Amino acid sequence: QVQLQESGPGLVKPSQTLSLSCTVSGGSITTAYYGWAWIRQPPGKGLEWMGAIGYTGITYYSPSRKSRTSISRDTSKNQFTLQLSSVTPQDTAAYYCARSLGWGQYDYWGQGTQVTVSS
Repeated sequence: QVQLQESGPGLVKPSQTLSLSCTVSGGSITTAYYGWAWIRQPPGKGLEWMGAIGYTGITYYSPSRKSRTSISRDTSKNQFTLQLSSVTPQDTAAYYCARSLGWGQYDYWGQGTQVTVSS
């Protein structure tokens, strides 16, 4: 059973960088052909795909946030990380990590972590 667990600060100040980690257990982030994604849900809105890192380490980003987003991984910790720079209150959301099967399909999700951007 694959499990994902998000971690990071729940409160970030405007203009700062949001940094979240997702620790994976029960499966390796280097196993072909899975991807590992970050998805968020702002209050009252639908899910927004932030980006993903593939099993080879290649990264993919949402075009609308590509300039502010960075996804990396630490294979020794079986962990991948989201960094979102220059945050604004519009980046307030529940952030989820998930295992991607491609084509918008996900089979395992973390429980999510709420991040609020506020001074």
